Amino acid sequence: MSENNQQALDAPQPFGSVGAERVTARKGLFGVKDSGDTTGFTGQREVVDIAAPATRPFGGWFDEIVDIILELAAADGLAESDVIEKVSVDRDQLVIFVPREHILDVARYLRDDPDLRFELCLGVSAVHYPHDKGRELHAYIPFMSITHNRMISLEVAIPEADPHMPSLTPVYPGDNWPEREAFDLMGIIFDGHPGLARSAMPDDWVGHPQRKDYPLGGLPVDYKGAVIPPPDTRREYN
Repeated sequence: MSENNQQALDAPQPFGSVGAERVTARKGLFGVKDSGDTTGFTGQREVVDIAAPATRPFGGWFDEIVDIILELAAADGLAESDVIEKVSVDRDQLVIFVPREHILDVARYLRDDPDLRFELCLGVSAVHYPHDKGRELHAYIPFMSITHNRMISLEVAIPEADPHMPSLTPVYPGDNWPEREAFDLMGIIFDGHPGLARSAMPDDWVGHPQRKDYPLGGLPVDYKGAVIPPPDTRREYN
């Protein structure tokens, strides 16, 4: 591979909005750094970015949504920074990053205000960014307004060291099982959930299998006198 081509692969890649935050970059399928990669994907490059904050005007009805949330927050004595960390517009999707302390306030605004009327919370998806220090676990929560035929999402970033955020079940009871799954597989603890328990793994299971640092495990295999160790002890998976 020529030096110019190598530099092109190592350079920041465009992703979503311009100026996206680079979380990490990986080379090869499993991040192997020596000759032990037998996958055939040695030349693969992958970057993980988080969309940059958008600037006004956000476009279309996006500005209206944000303005209404800020207006309702002000009426409750909350500052803009209390309810909105940043706004991103990526691939024509509005995502509002909300501090975990006020996620329930914003959820109530979305549900109750007649100009918003997001009647449906479509669950919660959890993402693990181990290189996003202090914000390793992200809860991504999409909402649907049947009245206005609109969709937006809220996102909450929390640290692995304190993986707590309020449960949305007091506002959207249907979030019960999605929150259990996010707790089970990613380890986010939803305070105030009526029965936070594992939904897929056994109750006594140790760890959260969808985190990127979760060991692959496995049993050593004997083959013609040779012992092949479990995957997570013989190769780096990052």
